[in-house]
Amino acid sequence: MDRALANSSKFRVGVALQAKNKKIYQGCNIETITSNLGICAERVALFKALSEGEREFSAIAIVASSGQVCTPCGVCRQLLWEFAPGLEVIMVDRHGHSLIKQVRDLLPIPFDRSTLRKSSE
Repeated sequence: MDRALANSSKFRVGVALQAKNKKIYQGCNIETITSNLGICAERVALFKALSEGEREFSAIAIVASSGQVCTPCGVCRQLLWEFAPGLEVIMVDRHGHSLIKQVRDLLPIPFDRSTLRKSSE
């Protein structure tokens, strides 16, 4: 979270994504002057891990500068489900209170390959 670049919103987020081999990939949110060009901390960590060849993940921990737990946005939920459907999502507030869910519980009806197959039938 300390590395987050959140000059506009002041909403700083940090994550730690754990691969099944126990390696940790960190990420932070990055805002730009053009707000839609920024990227969430979850995607930074996931893309970093994927770009380094990692393909299996067990958990992601998310903490934000706000006083409540930070849930992944819809885009991050979709990507986390697509690349790690069995992922445990640990959401923690700055006081240490946590909420733990499976990514499938955060995205109960995901868009996936079966959706694409159905559209071509």
